[in-house]
Amino acid sequence: MRSFFRHLFPTPRVPNCCPVCGGTEYEQRPILDEALITAWDLTPDEVTYIDRQQGLLCLECQSNLRSRTLAAALLNHFGYTGTLKDFCNAFFRTRFLRLLELNEAARLSHWLSHLHRHTLACYPEVDMQALPYAEASWDVVLHSDVLEHVPDPLSGLRECHRVLAPGGVLLYTVPIVYGRMSRTRQHLSPSYHGISGQSQADMLVHTEYGADFWLQPIAAGFRKIGLFTLDGPEAVTVICQK
Repeated sequence: MRSFFRHLFPTPRVPNCCPVCGGTEYEQRPILDEALITAWDLTPDEVTYIDRQQGLLCLECQSNLRSRTLAAALLNHFGYTGTLKDFCNAFFRTRFLRLLELNEAARLSHWLSHLHRHTLACYPEVDMQALPYAEASWDVVLHSDVLEHVPDPLSGLRECHRVLAPGGVLLYTVPIVYGRMSRTRQHLSPSYHGISGQSQADMLVHTEYGADFWLQPIAAGFRKIGLFTLDGPEAVTVICQK
């Protein structure tokens, strides 16, 4: 019974706690390797904030700052003051929520899979540029650092718009270098994200996002676009409502 009321009236998260699990201890780990730093022409300041985005981990659930920001954006959208862990187990609140997760959103996938009407579609097995779903079939579409690997990211965002129900929301993250505009890597040397030394096709970067990252969802048809951050510009979630 106590568990039921916790989901009905969740205990508000304390300041600086992890929105995924409620943990309060964090550890910074280096992420970027020299090959990626060179390929992206990153300055020392850019290396610092990207490492923080990707490598500042919650010691309890291992979610990085990017994932925690995405989780907090989802909870904020639904006005839920507890953790993602509790939200996804709150059947009375989420039993009708249709959520499409495109690629595993890092440590969030474990909890998102508890949602009754959750589907995980892995790119590139499921082509984000031609999603195999009917129009208006999802209430939430969520992806994290996937769009930069899609050959035509605008088509991917248009597909997200197509499959969302009216009033539905797309939440996503992309790695952003704020000191310049977005650029394609079409005529540059191949650059890969993931484990150093691996060159898998789904890790190939097609787009490097810069300060104009917000223009693509507008071009994709979204008319209500916002940003959510937990702690400065290091990790930003883009929120697009249909």
